[in-house]
Amino acid sequence: MIDFGFIGGMKVADKPNLLFMISHDLGQHLHCYGAKTVRSDHLDELAANGVRFENVFSAAPQCSPARASIATGRYPHNNGVMGLAHDPFSWTLPERETHVASLLKDNGYQTALIGMQHVIDNPATIGFEKHIPGANSTEAAPNAEEWLENYARNTDDRPFYLEIGFEEVHRPYGLNKPDAMLGMELPRWLPSYEGSDEEIAAMQGDIFALDHAVGRILNKLDELNLRANTIVIFTADHGLDFPRAKGTLYDPGIEVPLIMHHPNSGFSGGKVISNMISHIDLLPTLLECLEIEILENVQGESFLFEITGEENYETRSEIYAEKTYHTTYDPIRCVRTEDYKLIMHFNTYDTVDVPIDAKASPVYHVMLDELVKPHNYCELFDLNKDPLEKNNVAEDPAYEQVLSRMLEHLQRWMEDTEDPLLNGPVPSPQYRRSIEILSGERELR
Repeated sequence: MIDFGFIGGMKVADKPNLLFMISHDLGQHLHCYGAKTVRSDHLDELAANGVRFENVFSAAPQCSPARASIATGRYPHNNGVMGLAHDPFSWTLPERETHVASLLKDNGYQTALIGMQHVIDNPATIGFEKHIPGANSTEAAPNAEEWLENYARNTDDRPFYLEIGFEEVHRPYGLNKPDAMLGMELPRWLPSYEGSDEEIAAMQGDIFALDHAVGRILNKLDELNLRANTIVIFTADHGLDFPRAKGTLYDPGIEVPLIMHHPNSGFSGGKVISNMISHIDLLPTLLECLEIEILENVQGESFLFEITGEENYETRSEIYAEKTYHTTYDPIRCVRTEDYKLIMHFNTYDTVDVPIDAKASPVYHVMLDELVKPHNYCELFDLNKDPLEKNNVAEDPAYEQVLSRMLEHLQRWMEDTEDPLLNGPVPSPQYRRSIEILSGERELR
């Protein structure tokens, strides 16, 4: 157990606060993750003083399923959020599921949400006592500062769980001032294209604005003397909003940042953890830190041992991710090891599914030859030789044993987690509504 100076049969009032910040469509596109032309000074400093996790992967490459998985420690096909939560798609977190806000509230925490959460219509139903809208960084930062000031003034001695859901860097880019002060560099998996300078500068400007907002919030923690007793977590829901990233199970679609910081504890000192971690592992890790019982249905595995240095723990040898619906039905599943990635397709398309917003990028038309091609049943990539996942070796005889092993792993995971795809196509909320209208059980509205 980490010694926070508070823990050891902790009373509720002595437990650390939690400040959880989540960005939208960011991937790992930060300076401290190697994006040399991105200015993310405050997040870089947070990483330099805290712990940066290099190989963290979302459970899903689209917003609502990814966020629901973080909040429940469960895969989308288990927590019930297999597509987007807003109309007309209307997936939602079922009542049977326990959101992190509800869990912490039941364990004596004040809970508040600033900005977006995107897993259910009403944040109060998942445990947030207060919700302050405004997800753009220019709104979220001052709202967070005000909430923290009010917290510091009140006489309620409960620790807080404050979740801040930023809109950045979701498209359209350019809601903030473009930034090219350090130049402009394309993500390594994108080809060069006309219009890239303008687009990348706009995206970098949004990241700079996001980083500035994070800096304001962290400075307010310092000003109010709250930093010493606050665990700070920063992550993103999934990969960047470009073709072959967001909405796909290639690494650019599921790789995410994770930075954690707490002064005078194991979450400090500029550590870099390279072992693979799944987003569903974050909840059990935090609960172990706080000495709160981990629910039996949580599927993630605590990675606290990575910080404490405890022996006799096994690091993850595999991570799993999935997509069932985004705007359309696109059932795919993957297993990834340090060396290989297997992606299975359960429906037939002649294109890589690209979110509508990502199609707005001029690079989409440049990549059409790469995106428009018949899908194989499965794609297998040798990540050491082919880190950009361009060369499918599933039918290469030299990889026959690797393919067999990876297929076994994926099948076992799907069986162990009772993946509904094993029983046939997964119906959407729209399908169920249409059947109810057809049968007269629901009015057409």
